[in-house]
Parts: sequence; C-alpha cells; structure tokens
Amino acid sequence: MNLINPEYELVHNWLLYIIVFGAAFAITLLLTPWARKVAIKLKAVDHPKARGVHKKALPRMGGLAIFIGFIVAMGIATFSMEDFRSLEFAGFVVGALIIVGLGMLDDVFNLPAKLKLFVQIVAALVVVFTGTQIDFIGWDLPDFIDYAAIPVTVLWIVGMINAVNFIDGVDGLAAGVSSIASVFLMILCILSGSPMAVIFAVSLAGSCLGFLPRNFSPADVIMGDTGSTFLGYVLAVSSIMGVYKSYALLSVAIVGFALALPIVDTVYVTVKRILRGKSPMVADRGHMHHQLIDRGMSHKQTVLIMYTASIFAGGLALLISLNDLRALIVGLVLLLVLVSVIYAYRKRLQKNGDDKDDNNKQI
Repeated sequence: MNLINPEYELVHNWLLYIIVFGAAFAITLLLTPWARKVAIKLKAVDHPKARGVHKKALPRMGGLAIFIGFIVAMGIATFSMEDFRSLEFAGFVVGALIIVGLGMLDDVFNLPAKLKLFVQIVAALVVVFTGTQIDFIGWDLPDFIDYAAIPVTVLWIVGMINAVNFIDGVDGLAAGVSSIASVFLMILCILSGSPMAVIFAVSLAGSCLGFLPRNFSPADVIMGDTGSTFLGYVLAVSSIMGVYKSYALLSVAIVGFALALPIVDTVYVTVKRILRGKSPMVADRGHMHHQLIDRGMSHKQTVLIMYTASIFAGGLALLISLNDLRALIVGLVLLLVLVSVIYAYRKRLQKNGDDKDDNNKQI
C-alpha cells in the first residue's frame, strides 16, 4: 500500500510553510533571552541535584519562548487557511494553554505528579471533544473498538506529553529530538495531504531550532516543563490530525518510528521502575541519556548519538510510508549497524569504567 496522497501538490501552500517556519524560528530565537529573564524573576530555576547533569543553577522556563514563537506562527497561518478557524483548532489552542500554564506553575512550584497528570488528562479531553481523535475507521476491527477511540487518544496525548518531558534531561536533547521528529512528521503529513498538521509540525520545528542555540551544551537556559510538555502535546496532536486520520493500521508503525526515541525511553524507564517496585512517576537516572553519560560519554556525545538514532528511526518511518521494500531493507541494515556500533561502544565504556573502579579500589 502506497501512502502518498497523489493530490498533495494541489493542497499545500509551500510559501506559507516557509514563512511559518521562519517566523517560529526567528521569534523563538529573539525571545529566548527574555524568557530566561522571566524565569529568573519568577525564581523558576533548576538547581543541581544528585540525579541531574547540571553543575550550576539554570533558569528553566525557556519553553515560554518556544510557545510564543509557535503561537505567533499559528496566527500567521490563520489568515491563509480556513482550517485554523475551526472548533478543532480552537480545542488545540485551549489544550495548549492548559499545558503551558501547568508547565509554568510546575517550573515555579514543583507541583505533585498526580495533579499534573490530572490536568494533562483534562487538556487531552478538550482536544478529543472538539473533534480530534484517533480514527479506527478502516482498521477492519469490530465495531465496539470504536468506543476505544477516546481513551486511546487521551492515552496517546498524555503519553507523548510525558515522553518528551522524560527525555528532557540533557542540554539540547528534547529540543533537538523534537525538531527531528517534527520534520519527519511534517513530511508524513505532507504525504497524507494534511495542511493544518503540516503547519503544526513546521512551526514546532522552527521553534525548537530557534531555542537550540541557547540550549545546546553548555546551556544558559533550559525549557523546563513549560517547554517539554508543550512539545510532546504538539507532536501528539499533530500526529493524530495528520497521520492517524489519513492512514489505516500501518499508521501505528509510521508514527511509532517517527517518534521512537521518546516512546522507547518512556516505556523502558516505566517498565524498569515498575519491576523494581517503584512508582513510574518518581524520577531517577534510568533514562537512556543518563546511562550513556554514566558510562563515560560527554553531554554532547550523548545528545549526538540520540539525534542520530532519531534520524534513523524517522527515516524508517518514511521508508515504510513509501512502501519501498528495497529501501526499507537498506534502512533496517543501516539501523542494525548503528545499534551494533552503539552497543559495542557502550560495552567498551563499561569495561573502561569497571577497570577504573578496580584501580580505585586498589588505591
């Protein structure tokens, strides 16, 4: 099954996409220093802690610049597309305001995990009941499965919100991975002929890239929950609008690959904590980026490895959507090589770390 919409050239405004991307990038880039000052004034500061990677206190409400850059870009799009004057878009904006407001409060007051989860569910329900939900039509499943659309959609949105939040542990990681995921999601939405979802993905990519210069290691500002939860929210909703509504069962694999890194990390950490008898919401150093750093990699090496993994995963999503068997085989081989190299390098670092520990014991 070829997933390309043969009429996509007729429904996409390429100039608008470029303008929206440029606006999101420029505004976020310009406002990031301002967001840093706001964070300091509100005392939204991330202090060094045992499980963290920062050695100094950093303002953590930089995501406010990402949000404003994104929203301004959306405002530009409303003048050119009727879809942005719909109830569905209004629901998206209301949900976004809830998520960003929650993130700002959490960056200042460190809210309880259960309260944050409850508010995230409320935001997801706003999105669902204004017309955005995963469509099971065409999945060849029993009729009663249609009733699962609402809880599955809520689970997807809340899950992605927390997935991106979980990987926001190293300078530049969440912004970089989200920008990579949004670029691949943009391409998938272009292929499916979904202009509004393309605008979402393009704006998110521009905002993330505009934030990266001040956030890449060594960072002088971090996005905090204000930014990370918003990124996850936009990725989740845009994937529903642009992919889940246009493809059949194969959409699960496509979106899963495009957003693989935060999903895999979240599942891995959650299962690991449950097996150890701990709450999945209690933070620790079990994430993939923490493990790479603990094995001797620098922050930049860790981030670049995870960027590479994200690119390969997104590439596989595109190969699946194009239904090119030969290209898919080549991609899988390249991914296997990448995984093997990372595994071998990890083993070497582990051996070096063990040898270092043995030497310390002898001393």
